[in-house]
Amino acid sequence: MTAQDDFRAAGNPMFNDNKLKLGVFGTNCSNACAITLAETTFEPTFDHNVEIAKKLEAAGWECMVPIARWRGFGGPSNFNGVNMDTFTWAAALAAVTTKLQFFSTTHIPTLNPIVATKMATTIDHISKGRYGLNLVTGWFTPEMEMFGVPMMEHDTRYEYATEWMDIVETLWKRNGVTFEGEFLKVKDAFSEPKPYNKAGRPLLICAGASGKGLHFTAKFCDFNFGFMQDMESGAAWVKKVKDLARTEYNRDLGTFTACPVIVRETEKEAKEYYDYYVNQKGDWEACENICEVLQVQSQNHSAEMYQKFKERFVAGWGGYPIVGNPEQVADKLVDLSNTGVNGALLTMVDYNEELPFFNDRVMPLLKQAGLRN
Repeated sequence: MTAQDDFRAAGNPMFNDNKLKLGVFGTNCSNACAITLAETTFEPTFDHNVEIAKKLEAAGWECMVPIARWRGFGGPSNFNGVNMDTFTWAAALAAVTTKLQFFSTTHIPTLNPIVATKMATTIDHISKGRYGLNLVTGWFTPEMEMFGVPMMEHDTRYEYATEWMDIVETLWKRNGVTFEGEFLKVKDAFSEPKPYNKAGRPLLICAGASGKGLHFTAKFCDFNFGFMQDMESGAAWVKKVKDLARTEYNRDLGTFTACPVIVRETEKEAKEYYDYYVNQKGDWEACENICEVLQVQSQNHSAEMYQKFKERFVAGWGGYPIVGNPEQVADKLVDLSNTGVNGALLTMVDYNEELPFFNDRVMPLLKQAGLRN
């Protein structure tokens, strides 16, 4: 049996029978994923996150994925500048829920692998197996500099991450681990307890998109997290990563994407609100700062392409926007599922205010369409 078979047998929500899994993204950070100055009741507090988790559980959603953030991106909103640590966040939420899957997003270069092993296993037990790691190699240079960690060249980050994962995976299986690599060394390392269920480890996801990143994900992880530009390119991405994992590593690799969702009673209301929070109230200065870090400059794109790229980021961290009335949103999620993607992290400006309408009006349509049980 594979680890995925063990997760499925243990009733892990990420391997249930729903054709399109659903989660939310970034609720541990101020503004979550919307780079906007629009009015909102959302706050990145524990109490607010508990409210969100309870609404998700009641409606049968699968997961919550946080963003690992150590400082904001500036601009009037200082986007994501207030943020909760993702390990203690996941442990606390797991303790007050019974069904949802929680992840800790971690920047690998900032955390010793022995410490990561212990923390992840502890939360795995608190959650009774409803836990996973979202593995990030570190890309925001000012954050890495906070830790006194030099920003490694892109491919080197994944070579470092491979050593890190070799240590963590081995510690999840046995004690007395000694490892001497190019980047990391451990001597006679121990970690108890071992992971909660028969899979022998928490669930793993990664957003690696480059050659090195995809190979790292295909070798170690259960899901590749990616952003779709459109349905056609999304289907090609899904096929590419699944084929790579199967051909090179004899593994099944799932896929997740992200989508800002604006659903209102009418299409007109939804489009007007999208225009309001993105075009009228968007924090374009913070967005520009992110583009600079990602080395996406206007001279590398046409003016129209660059503006569309930035608009996607303001709307929801670059995800594929889904805007409309309940029927239109459900239809677009059906189209999304038809690309072969296994799940979507939906982002909203005001989760607690917007989730009830989505749960009441869209979820029944997704059940009618066969995406949800």
